[in-house]
Amino acid sequence: MTSCMISAPQPEAVEAGLDIFNAGGNVMDAAIAAAMVQTVVDPQMCGIAGFGSMQVFMPETDENSFFDFHGKAPKATRSDMWEDLIERECDDGFGFVLKGKVNEFGYKSMTSPMTLQAFDTALRAYGTMPLGRLLQPAIKYCMDGFAVRPKVHAFWLQPAQAGRMERLAVVKELDAARKIYLHDDGTLLSVGDILRNPDMGRLYERIASEGIGVFYHGDIANEIASDMRANGGLLTTDDLADCAPTKIAPLKGRYRDFDVDTNQLPGGGLMILQMLNILETFDLAAMGHNSARYIATVAEAMKYATIDKDAFMGDPNFLDIPLEQMKSKELAAKTAEKIRAGHKANVVRVNAGAPESKDTTHLVVADTAGNIVNVTHSLGSSSGVITDGLGFMYNNCMMVFDPRPGHVGSLAPGKARFTAMCPTILSKDGMPTLALGAPGGTTITMGVLQAILNVVDFGMSAQDAVSAPRFCATSNIIELTNRIFRGVERDLNKDGYETRRYAASYVMPMVHAIRLQNGMLDGGADPAGDGMAALSKFRS
Repeated sequence: MTSCMISAPQPEAVEAGLDIFNAGGNVMDAAIAAAMVQTVVDPQMCGIAGFGSMQVFMPETDENSFFDFHGKAPKATRSDMWEDLIERECDDGFGFVLKGKVNEFGYKSMTSPMTLQAFDTALRAYGTMPLGRLLQPAIKYCMDGFAVRPKVHAFWLQPAQAGRMERLAVVKELDAARKIYLHDDGTLLSVGDILRNPDMGRLYERIASEGIGVFYHGDIANEIASDMRANGGLLTTDDLADCAPTKIAPLKGRYRDFDVDTNQLPGGGLMILQMLNILETFDLAAMGHNSARYIATVAEAMKYATIDKDAFMGDPNFLDIPLEQMKSKELAAKTAEKIRAGHKANVVRVNAGAPESKDTTHLVVADTAGNIVNVTHSLGSSSGVITDGLGFMYNNCMMVFDPRPGHVGSLAPGKARFTAMCPTILSKDGMPTLALGAPGGTTITMGVLQAILNVVDFGMSAQDAVSAPRFCATSNIIELTNRIFRGVERDLNKDGYETRRYAASYVMPMVHAIRLQNGMLDGGADPAGDGMAALSKFRS
């Protein structure tokens, strides 16, 4: 008897995936159906014109791989085209604020649309159902509509922060978006209002009947390119034709008794391995969960990994990265000694001041046989651009490139930028025990790390592991959620740490996880989101 569990930030996606599994599909079929529903019901978190990282783990066939589908800078990109527009660097080192917001909003802000191609490629390799069948739940939500959830609405209402634009502009500034997300009187849809997107539904119907070629090579591709030319965009039909995911082996490490498989650069898996390697040298359980000593130790590991990220991590096709050295236990041991000696790492920023927008989504699907699809996909924080009549929004991943030539993250045609996406699986003796990932900008790696520690070092269930109070250090400030004890914060301050307390008890990243033990599944959906973890029927 086999059952399947799905954990995701959108109940509609979880249910759609489970319905496909119950109808005879496998974990890949369920994942693609759920992910396509995500593109409809969380339309600024993800979409077919996005990017991401998908982990596939199937022990019966010894499959353990990734599909990397980070978006690439258009061929028309120049390394110096925005150099004179710099206002500041984001305080977590993930992108820059530019004059005119050209990297954040509008037709120049998008990298190549990789998501649809990646989903189709993975489905052809590991699925059992045709894409046309799996698109039907998404099409239905487009045509019949869905109730705007609190987190969808909250994204639209995010205020401008330290130079970043308010997110409401994404849905109200351009006409093609206004007709989808605003009422006829110009007011924004509210929580509970029904959002319909028949243009996207008709596009998905065409893809279901004709295949994805119509999007990347056919008349839809020509329509996209024409829209770009008319509005000064950088994408062309050549960029669309070159969209293809890369199948690659996982980045491997070990933490205590567990094998760790995570994604390669330009994803964030290397940061996960670095932090785990450092923390393996400490008895974290003896410190006490979320004690001042524990938080200071883990935060220092976060800071050292962030420093290495800023200095070395990016697209391996453009950079000579000292990968083996950076993920070595030897380097980690030296770093751990600095932490024990009380040394505080210094994370340097260029004229810092703007937090990076943390908008992405995640989905993890696992069955009781140990087959897993673990995928993070995103639109960045969304460009606001919709080609009229097509319904979907494009990504704005050009936002996170470095506009200064000669740097690790500098602009270049065909280049992908580092992201913190890090779908990760822990296993023993070839069988998975924990699969997890998250949305949340550069905070993704920090949330995934803490969930791993919660399970391995503190024995928590999946739900407890993703729900426990968290902290984050992507700069010299330790950010604390409101459930971290104030007495602990006082002790950190006495030890010389600057802290920032959130008013919220749950914040990004939204970690989602499934734990596998003795043929049983338990799942966790981060309370910061709208999601859930749910189990399918058993089938023979």
